[in-house]
Order: sequence, then C-alpha cells, then structure tokens
Amino acid sequence: MSANDLRVAIVGAGPAGLYAAGHLLHQHDVTVNIDLIDRLPTPFGLVRAGVAPDHPEKKLVIDRLFDFYLDHPRVRFFGNVELGTDITHEDLDARYDAVIYAVGASDDVSLGIPGEDLPGSHSARDFVGWYNGHPDFRDLRFDLSGKRAVIIGNGNVALDVARILTLGPRNLSQTEIADHALAALTRSAIEEVIILGRRGPEHAAFNNPEIEEFADLEGIDVEVEGVDFDGLSEQPVWNVRRKLKTLKQLAEAPSGLQEKRIILRFMTAPVAISGGAKVAGLKTITKTASGEQANTIETGLVLRCVGYRGAAVLGLPFDDARCTIPNEHGRVIDPNAASSGVYVTGWIKRGPKGVIGTNKKCALETVHCLLEDAKAGRLERSAPEIEGLEALLKQRKSDWVATDDWRRIDMAERTNGADQERPRVKISSWNELLQMATS
Repeated sequence: MSANDLRVAIVGAGPAGLYAAGHLLHQHDVTVNIDLIDRLPTPFGLVRAGVAPDHPEKKLVIDRLFDFYLDHPRVRFFGNVELGTDITHEDLDARYDAVIYAVGASDDVSLGIPGEDLPGSHSARDFVGWYNGHPDFRDLRFDLSGKRAVIIGNGNVALDVARILTLGPRNLSQTEIADHALAALTRSAIEEVIILGRRGPEHAAFNNPEIEEFADLEGIDVEVEGVDFDGLSEQPVWNVRRKLKTLKQLAEAPSGLQEKRIILRFMTAPVAISGGAKVAGLKTITKTASGEQANTIETGLVLRCVGYRGAAVLGLPFDDARCTIPNEHGRVIDPNAASSGVYVTGWIKRGPKGVIGTNKKCALETVHCLLEDAKAGRLERSAPEIEGLEALLKQRKSDWVATDDWRRIDMAERTNGADQERPRVKISSWNELLQMATS
C-alpha cells in the first residue's frame, strides 16, 4: 500500500491522544488526516479535568501545544461521541487505516475493606472531577461539615486533594476551580487533613516538587508522623533522598502556629471504614518499633487515592491482571483478530503511571510502530466507498461537538473568567456545555 496518505482515528483527546496526533502531524514523508474522538464535549482529558486548579503552570501545554494540534487543518474533533454507544470499534476499523486508543484509565482501584461504600467514602476520581468541573461529577456531594478529612494513599493526587481541602477560598477564588466546588469549600469546616501511607516515606508515591510545595502553604501547618529519619539516611536512590530531605525539613518546622494542618502519617494501613448511615471513622493499624497499634480516626470524609485502573474496550482484548490492552510497543496483540492497524497509547497501554509529559515518549513509540506498519504494507486500507465518520454520526447522533463548537465553549469560559480576574470559569453541566456548543 502507499503510505503517503493515511486516515487515522484517535479515541481519546487527552494528553496521550494529542501527543500521538502531534507526532503524526510532524511526519514529512506521509500525510496523515486525523479524527480525534472523545466522550466529553471538551478536549484535553486530565489536563483539563485532573490537574489541580492551583497548578495552572501544568496546563500551559494546552496553549503551547495542544491547541495547535486541535486547530490543525488535518485534524477534526468529534466530542460528545461515546465509544460503544454512538460508535463501535468495528465502525472505526472499517473507516480508518489505523485506530489509536488513548482512553486512559476510567475505573478506580478498590481498597477491599469493610465500609468502603458508605456515604462519605469517595474515590479521588470523584473529588478531583468535582472540583475541576468534570460534567460527570458536578452533582456529587461531599460532607465538609466535620473538622477532619482522611486521605488514603500518598501519591501526587493525594497531595492535590489535601491542598484543595485546606487552601481556603481566598487562594482558590483566583483559579479555575469549578464554581460549585468553590462555593462548597468556602463553607467547609475542615481544619485537619490526614494523609495515610501504608509504608515508609521512602516508598511514597508523590514526587519531590509536589511535597516541597507544602513548605510554602499559607496558613497551614504540615506535620510528619511515623518516620525514623535516622534509619533512612543511607537511601541509594537520589530522588528518594531528596524526598526524605524535604520531609525532614517539614517535620522539623515549627507547628501549631496555623489554623489548619496537614498530617503526613506513614506506616499506617486502613482496616475498615466505620459508621452506620454514613462514615463516622476509619480504623487503622500503625506499625511502630514496638509492634502494631490499632486506632480509629474520627472523620466524616474519607477520600481513597489508591490509584486508577483501565477498563475494557468492547471489541478489543483486555488484560484483567494489568488492566491494560495487551500490546507490544503500542501494537495491540489480539490472537482472535486477523486485521492489524489497532494501537494504544497512554495509561491504557502502560498502566496509570507517569506525569503529563510521560505521554509524549509513550505516544512516539506507538506512532513509530504505526508508521512502520504502514511503510511495510501491513495496514489494511479503509474502503473508500464507506461513508466517513461525520456522515455516520449525522445518522446516529445530532449533538456531537466539532472543533468550532468547542471554541465557543472555550471562549465563553475565558470571557467569564476575565470578568472575574480568573483564567476561566468552567461550564460544568452537560446540558450547558452542549447548549453553548450549538449557540
């Protein structure tokens, strides 16, 4: 086959999918036309709906890179289009020379402890989506009436959640946090957030820049519990030594001076979430030098930050143990399918790990395999007589969102934000998003 003109569908318009689009657009010996398909009416995935609103610098990749890809003349955006409902893998396989799945990890890891499903126990995905204006989570309610919240897990997301719970409205009101979340957090009574880690600080999942930031949190004491720093002085890994140095500095800083506090408690495992009609406490076991100590932390809010897991895609193989689509360097491995031309990138390829920039290298590996297959004649060309995706959607769905439609949403959010001296005021309702897209 000729590799000088390819039609590629990318399912998922988050960082993994957009980096893949960028790599395809930068090719000089092949012309690639790309359709970006996303379940949401808005692009950018977790850059829009996952990055904490007080970290605007992490969203700069949108203005500096992703907007350029989205507006490229060889890229079309199809938002509000759900795989498995509006279209199928078979629909895409018939219409494109190759399909890249960049669908992320849409499920949560379970703690597997009693009481996990009590009202007042929520996943990090729920809380992060809620304060970031994700339309799926807009109507959730979180009990912020107590003085204490407990976060299980100590990765970067856990640190984000702890900051958002304690920063206060004066700091948050300058960000693009969702209005409904800002209103609720303004009324919040939470004064203390405990972050639990099962193991010692040398195994903590957060990165050093994120924990360093805790030293400068305004109006918040940070305490560190369950750490013997003398026994951790000979860590061989450089980035672990940096984190331990930062934690030691936080532990040695004066405490009890501020109205709010965040406690980093290590060597503590959750055993059960207690309560009747709702969460009343969290039972834990802490490992100490003298043995194990049982404790119950009184709280009405438990947030589970223990990781995400990928979900199966209908029509594709799935590895239940790894929660990824089986692949070799991005090529999907399906022993039951004779066709080629199906690829993965991002979390559904490698698991939920890494930062936004990790997706760039991941996508490059996948795109390299796709182009290699195209040049070697291993792709099955899409049949030219089959109607395209736009024609198909006109038959099945009237409210899909194109690039110009998204730009109307974007402009409205930015304009409303400028009026309030904020980066943007997000539209977080499905109906309002779709109304603005077609206005």
